[in-house]
Amino acid sequence: MKKILIAPNRYVQGPGVIADLGEQVKPLGDHALVTGGKTAFAVAREAVAASLEAQGIRATFELFRGECCRSEIDRLKEVGTRAGANVVIGVGGGKVIDTAKAVAYYMNVPVVIVPTIAATDAPCSALSVIYTEEGVFESYLVLPTNPNLVLVDTAIIARAPVRLLVAGMGDALATWFEADACRQASARNLPGGHSTATALSLARLCYEILLEYGVAAKLAAEKGVPTPALEKVVEANTLLSGLGFESSGLAAAHGIHDGLTVLPETHHAYHGEKVAFGTVAQLVMENRPKAEIKEVLAFCKAVGLPITLKEIHVAEVTPEKIMQVARATCQPGGIVYNMPFPVSPETVYNAILGADALGTAFHAGAF
Repeated sequence: MKKILIAPNRYVQGPGVIADLGEQVKPLGDHALVTGGKTAFAVAREAVAASLEAQGIRATFELFRGECCRSEIDRLKEVGTRAGANVVIGVGGGKVIDTAKAVAYYMNVPVVIVPTIAATDAPCSALSVIYTEEGVFESYLVLPTNPNLVLVDTAIIARAPVRLLVAGMGDALATWFEADACRQASARNLPGGHSTATALSLARLCYEILLEYGVAAKLAAEKGVPTPALEKVVEANTLLSGLGFESSGLAAAHGIHDGLTVLPETHHAYHGEKVAFGTVAQLVMENRPKAEIKEVLAFCKAVGLPITLKEIHVAEVTPEKIMQVARATCQPGGIVYNMPFPVSPETVYNAILGADALGTAFHAGAF
């Protein structure tokens, strides 16, 4: 059995490390295409520009238009090529990060990731999640290499909206359970091998850090300060979850997330919020012990993650809607088939409604 573990070439984390960006980028290129959204540029563009300039690195800044879709990837590739950029820097959240990775891949240049939020495990992965221009999941672009550099300034992340940090915990929450399901199923990971003991251990550590420090990290973020607890959760959300998911595998939690995107109302929920609900649904599908499910439900409630369909904006739950989600989850080649037992739209339908019922009961103190 061939085992493969992949990881970014370099990971740098700490308060104020954005000042080191130019020094870290210098070995990779001397002309950067820097893309980010309005909010990311508002909080980080000045520091990025100053750090690059201090090292003699030219920068072409281009505003990201909001969706990781084919047309935006093509547009930014054209901007970077025309400018003569030889390194791409993505600044911001998950969608701009995935777009930057795809643009660098098609330009055949190194990529540097500077997350300004800790809302997903996208920064470290060799993967871009491609959506349509309307925000519906389309496909996964599996990249040949991980980012050359991931630089995480926790002082910036501590000042970001708290809901984004919590959403990152939701994304990271799935890591261990999906890794464990893939292990049981002998499912292949993203690079096409099987999980190492190292990757499984990192996935488990990710979960343990969330349980131990998640609430304290949220409280620190509410004050805008990078405490040791916040540092640990940012590392769990970003590095441990990133390594765990792609070197161990994805399964039902993310598969159900992808299915949920067919409902327009769920676009108001963040990726990690939908993944958190998908995690509860996966636990129901696996018939995990009550104590284990309650531990996850209690964590989610404590930090503010959704455990019901209503909390991801599905106010009107109908059999037709849920079956639409279930069928989208079970499209051919879907990651939901990495579960260690046969899965069908009916299986997913039952798990989604079962999870919603358990979440509702837990909120009412009846589970």
